[in-house]
This record gives sequence, C-alpha cells and structure tokens, in this order.
Amino acid sequence: MKTDVEIAQEAKMVPVAEIAETLGIIPDEMELYGRFKAKVSLDVLDRLEGKPDGKLILVTAINPTPAGEGKTTTNVGLSMGLNRIGKKTITALREPSLGPVFGMKGGAAGGGYAQVVPMEDINLHFTGDFHAITSAHNLLAALIDNHLYQGNTLNINPKRVVWKRVLDVNDRALRNIVIGLGGNTDGFVRQSGFDITVASEIMAILCLSSGVIDLKNRLSRMVVAYTFDGEAITAGDLEATGAMTLLLKDAIMPNLVQTIENTPAFVHGGPFANIAHGCNSIIATKMALKLADYVVTEAGFGADLGAEKFFNIKCTTGELQPDVAVIVATIRALKMNGGVGKNELSDENITALEKGIVNLERHIKNVAKFGIPIVVTINKFPTDTNAEIQLILDRCAAIGVDVAVTEVFSKGGEGGIDLAKKIVEICETKQANFAPLYETETSIEDKISKIASEIYRAEQVEFMPKAKKQMKELVDLGFDKLPICMAKTPYSFSDNPSLLGAPTGFTITIREMFVSAGAGFIVVLTGDIMTMPGLPKVPAANRMDFSTSGEIIGLS
Repeated sequence: MKTDVEIAQEAKMVPVAEIAETLGIIPDEMELYGRFKAKVSLDVLDRLEGKPDGKLILVTAINPTPAGEGKTTTNVGLSMGLNRIGKKTITALREPSLGPVFGMKGGAAGGGYAQVVPMEDINLHFTGDFHAITSAHNLLAALIDNHLYQGNTLNINPKRVVWKRVLDVNDRALRNIVIGLGGNTDGFVRQSGFDITVASEIMAILCLSSGVIDLKNRLSRMVVAYTFDGEAITAGDLEATGAMTLLLKDAIMPNLVQTIENTPAFVHGGPFANIAHGCNSIIATKMALKLADYVVTEAGFGADLGAEKFFNIKCTTGELQPDVAVIVATIRALKMNGGVGKNELSDENITALEKGIVNLERHIKNVAKFGIPIVVTINKFPTDTNAEIQLILDRCAAIGVDVAVTEVFSKGGEGGIDLAKKIVEICETKQANFAPLYETETSIEDKISKIASEIYRAEQVEFMPKAKKQMKELVDLGFDKLPICMAKTPYSFSDNPSLLGAPTGFTITIREMFVSAGAGFIVVLTGDIMTMPGLPKVPAANRMDFSTSGEIIGLS
C-alpha cells in the first residue's frame, strides 16, 4: 500500500471555495489561503444563529498503545461514510503540532485513504494559527519581564512567575533555563523555561472561546504570576490583553479544508490532551453544527482522558449536546492490553484478547455514565482473524452495545459505511440524555475524587503536601468552582503507565495543581507530565526531505 503522503498527494482536491459553497458559506465569509485552504468568518454563526444544530458525534478510543488505534483515521472515514449514504457531514479535528510531526508520532491528519488534505500544509504551518498563539504567549512573557525590569509596580514575586515561554518544537534543552544573564540592561535574572505551544493556556482559551470578546476576556483572566503577598497577577493587570487579541484575530477563525473524498473538514486549534482538554475549538464545532446534518469530532487520548474532558469541559463550556459516542478499538491494541508484545500482535491470540478486552469494556461503562448512546468500532487490520473479531462482537452484544467493523484506512469512506448506518440509526431511534459527571460547584477534592473513582476506578486518592497547599490557595483565591482538567498518563486508567487492561486497587497520587483561569479549569497533575517533549534518538525530521522536483518526502 502507498504511504500516507503518496495517497494524499494523489487526492483529487476541489477548490475550497466549492467546498464552502456546498455548505452554504458565502464568499464574503471566507478568507482564502491559496486554492485549498480558507479561514471562515465568525459572521457565519451570527447569520445561522436560529438554524437547528446537526447531530454531534464524538469519536474516542481505548487507551492508546504502540500498536495504534486510528482514532483520527476513523473520524475522517466515518465522516466520509456518512456523506456516502447521503448525510451532509463535516469532520471537525484539531490541528497538528510541529512537535510530534518532527518528533516521534508524525502527522495528525488521519491515515491511508481516510485523511484530510492538503496533508502537507495541515501538518506544516497550515494557516499560521500556532505561530500566532506562540507570538501572543511570548509577547506576554516579554511584558512580564519588562515589568520586573522597569520597577515592578505590581509587586510581582520573581520566584512566582508561572508564565513560561513556548515554542512549537520538541526541545528538551529548553525545559529549564535561566534568563536575564548579562549586564544591568539585560533584564532580571531568574529561572524559567519553555513549554510546547500546544501546552499554552492561550491554545486552550482559543478552543474554548465563543467569540472575540470572550477570547479577550479570557486572556485578561490568565494568572501569570503572584505577588509577594500571594495575590494573583493576571494578563489584564499587565495591560497585555489588547495586543494579544490583535495577534489572534485571524487565528480564532476556523480553518476549512477537505478530506480525500472532498468531505468538508474544519481543522482548528490543538490543545494538549493532558494539561488541557485536547479538543478542537468550540467555535469550529458550533459552526459545523449549523452547516451540516452530522458533525464528527474527536478528543485526545483514550476515553478516560479525552472523552471525560470533552464532556465535562468542552460540552459544559460550549453548551453542546452530544448525540452518540464512538469508541475505537483495534484487536492489536486489545491484545497488547492482554500482555502480548508488539512483535507478536499479528498472531491470533484469543487468550490475550480475552484478557485485554476488559479495557474496552471499562471505557464503554464509563462513557455510558454521561447518558450518551455508544457504538464500538473495530478498526480492522489485515492480520485480524474472524475468531478475534467474533469475540469482540459477542462481548459487546452481551452488554448491549452496537459494534461495527471499519476498514477506512484501506477503503476510505466505503469502509466506514456500516458504522455510518449505525450512527444514523441510533440518532433516529435513541435519545441522548447528556449530563456531566459532576457539579462544578462541589469542592476541588470532591471533583477529583469523583473522576478518580468513577472513571479511573481508583481505590483511593492521595494528595501530596504541595498539592494540598496549592488546593487551599486556589480556594482562597476563589478558583475552586471551576471544572477539573486531570493530567495523567494516557496509557493506563491509573497513573502508572505499565498497568494495562482494567486495573483495580490502585491509588491515584495528586502531585500538584494550578489554575488556568482564562481557560476556566484547574489542572491537576498526577505523575510526571511533560509539557516540553524531547526528540527521540531518530527523529521523524531526519526522514523528511524536499526533492528537486518539489516533492515532499517522509511526512506521515
């Protein structure tokens, strides 16, 4: 089979203006970025305010493994499958970060014959949204250090500046740095560091804002430092909000592209799925719901992180009503959860599959707690056997959950038709009764314990002394009524990445917590969470090139 980039380069794209026309977007509501990309004005939301929303489909997955699950591929393939059966559909995705593109993971535009295109542009710079976020973030960092240098009238404690700088490249050497070295005119000497751009609170804010005014207000509320008296200093206190908003005025508009089969796609925003909520922008999702009958979106990592945050943060913030949840699983990944090594996943192993399927079953039970109908999809690999597929079908039937086998990687939309038909059937016959897991008015500790016990199935939660101190400070500052954004390993229900399957009897250890006041949630850290990844021994960047004939090589 051809590589992803070869398939993408052979795609017969149509001008994005034609894609927009099929959706009812008028020319004055678009800003073209060449022939195949466009920014869409927020005026669309105003014009279509009274139009009923389409159906909102969440694509989530089991815990990720090195075997691969294909969540984005399934998302894209399902949207194309829905269009093939006559349903006006838009896929809504996050934008890829250059960090994983050049690092270990590669691109994030789907795979095989279920991709969004132009794949090369989407994975490399795209429309410049991430650069705008990087600029706005680092402008604020510069204003903080300038304030310290120019007299510090806000009484900022230099040791409690919590706003680092960002860069959209994996670079471990920048995790911890000292700034201000040199002479008296070179700034205030203090320790700082860099995060990756997708970890910026501005990224989360962009994706949770309802419009430009909301964006501006959220930027103003961001806590960037604390005074010597323990008072919070915000971006608004530094009078940084207006200039930052100017840098983001284009980035807030959703990006319109297409799939390989010309299904419309909004690709907008890309918050970290750990210390943020890991979903595309509310604006893009809401716009898609006004323009289409069905909108297929996704959330980062497995359902224990992605779906939980999609429901408790994105849906509650944006007042969204999801209709169906699709849980993606692969037989290979389930066998890995059952103890099989990566090199043995191609061999039939019913015993390992029976051990590993408990991971899928737990995710099913968890998502059901939100009142959403569920479909499990088996993202089929050529090595999957009939006996292995039948085992999953039987286990899901036993707990009353629909299942569909998809082959979108190799067959495109055709391979997603069975799943598409099940989605339509559910939307036409079943009523979703969505409700978040917890009330935000409850205490920080109760909200954390609710997630840990009901989603992770932890036996107990242990708060480290530092976390207890920080929790008290957040209460004193009035931030305790915000939702919780848990940061833990995506590879396990627990905070130990080696505990696969469906572990029980474990303790979740809360190490630290801090507020993202502009985004509107409290980040709770378990284990060691990396906000500036490093490159692997052989980075993906080493395999990439641009040939003399203008062909991009090695991007995947």
